[in-house]
Amino acid sequence: MTLSPLSAISPVDGRYHQQTADLSAYFSEAALIKYRVLVEIEYFIALAELPLPQLEQFPKAKFTELRKLYQQFSEADAQELKSIEKTTNHDVKAVEYFIKAAFDKLALSDYKEFIHFGLTSQDINNTAIPYSFKQALVEVYYPSLEELIQKLKTLAQEWEKVPMLARTHGQAASPTRLGKEINVFIERLETQLNQLKSVPSGAKFGGATGNFNAHHAAYPTTNWVAFANKFVNEQLGLTRSQYTTQIEHYDHFAAQCDALKRINTILIDLNRDFWSYISMNYFKQQIKAGEVGSSAMPHKVNPIDFENSEGNLGLANAILEHLSAKLPISRLQRDLTDSTVLRNIGVPLAHTLIGIKSSLKGLNKLLLNTDAINQDLEDNWAVVAEAIQTILRREGYPNPYEALKELTRTNQKVTATTIAEFVSKLDVSDSVKEEIKRITPQNYTGI
Repeated sequence: MTLSPLSAISPVDGRYHQQTADLSAYFSEAALIKYRVLVEIEYFIALAELPLPQLEQFPKAKFTELRKLYQQFSEADAQELKSIEKTTNHDVKAVEYFIKAAFDKLALSDYKEFIHFGLTSQDINNTAIPYSFKQALVEVYYPSLEELIQKLKTLAQEWEKVPMLARTHGQAASPTRLGKEINVFIERLETQLNQLKSVPSGAKFGGATGNFNAHHAAYPTTNWVAFANKFVNEQLGLTRSQYTTQIEHYDHFAAQCDALKRINTILIDLNRDFWSYISMNYFKQQIKAGEVGSSAMPHKVNPIDFENSEGNLGLANAILEHLSAKLPISRLQRDLTDSTVLRNIGVPLAHTLIGIKSSLKGLNKLLLNTDAINQDLEDNWAVVAEAIQTILRREGYPNPYEALKELTRTNQKVTATTIAEFVSKLDVSDSVKEEIKRITPQNYTGI
């Protein structure tokens, strides 16, 4: 069967292919190969610019041609490289041989033994993967999340003055404003987003066991630590870990996973709140012609976008949790358990992207139902009891909390009339009574 969105095992590449297609440029097999080629080429160029004695005569005009190997990397190139891998049974060695073949075509055969010079596979993997992950965050994830945040800001401003009954423990509580409740999520998301952006993209580059053994043996007078720091930090824009085994310790990557997980948790919280508001009829949803809410109940318009988002974000978090817990652990100087796990780093980002887009879709369908919101406020005059008893405390009135408790915790419904009758019997000045009477569920929303 030909691989297609209909035959894919994972819904990331199947049902949700359109939502996640942008990530294939960073996390597909072809993308991983391309980024490995990028690191190998830039490393060779850095050696030539050092320069090593054997590379002093390298024609620097060829740098442009070398960079085209990754800048113009094609599906045919990827297929060629996979063919080489069938012989080598080693993916990074296949990259080395692919580039060596390109050097032959460019009449650069005299220099090709400096491709992958002194390196181990993880010097390539532990730079190529964080590089691609960082690019995916910058070019796909951040814009998507910031689009969602901007939508929330628009809604918060639009609904800034809309009074709404708050619910604590599911019960009626002191009223709030709809815009303010959305601002809660905006602040939380922006705080965690800034924390994510502050985490370095860690990389390992130091030879077979992290000590530049081969480099130092060949060129003992070269400062390889300074070279590697400049190459990784300045050329690749990553942060080189100074002391490593054969592999990166992944502590920074684990921190990125944990930060992504916290953002997803906030989004799950947002999804559940809006789901609840829809169930309370505070929002209706725009209806699209031809859409069906239920196969049996024609009247239904389900909050499926918020539910879809919650499910995908939960899946993402489960994988992110495994990544952050597993990757920093490796037996002694190296085991291979990180290799197969790292090939899945695009999966939680894909589910996260689906979740963000689904939340945004749900937000764009919301229609504010002010009648339902106002009716809920009007049905819950008991919530102004907090304001009344607090003003009475200010006035030195005896046992105000207890007086309001007796009024509001009976089975009798508290209404505007009930409150007005209670206030009229209070032993306070007329000005205080008027002050209290001006308080309604609609205007008792704080600051």
